[in-house]
Amino acid sequence: MSAFRSLKPAASMRTHLLAAALLWTLVGAGLAGAGAFWILGSSSPLRYAVLLFSAGLALLKSRLILDRAARGLVRRVEERGDGRCIGGFLSLRSWGLVVGMALFGRLLRASPLPPVLRGGIYAAIGLALALAARRLWVAWRRSRGSRGS
Repeated sequence: MSAFRSLKPAASMRTHLLAAALLWTLVGAGLAGAGAFWILGSSSPLRYAVLLFSAGLALLKSRLILDRAARGLVRRVEERGDGRCIGGFLSLRSWGLVVGMALFGRLLRASPLPPVLRGGIYAAIGLALALAARRLWVAWRRSRGSRGS
């Protein structure tokens, strides 16, 4: 068992917070960017309305759902402390949700939905994730006093 522990990619609490913030920010920005590309590249007369609706939906989802999830993630990381496996910043259930959302994204891209609607879904989910990441960044900045990087 000690051989396993010596191979475990352990990291500080601060590094876990950074990894979580980067994951949420980069995935959110990527999804929002892809969604905006599909929306604005569409010839639909509704493209600007879809873009605005997606942004509004993202604000609601961020405030009502993902902010709470981000606070829970910060609490999990802080309670676990330093020296934990870097992948452990998310629980197994959360990693399962990540895989499920990736599969949903693949299905959505292959769906017969018009690109403007597909883009609206991507933009709303991505922007909500990127907005909620602010909670993770605040926790990371607040953790400067703790050991590690």
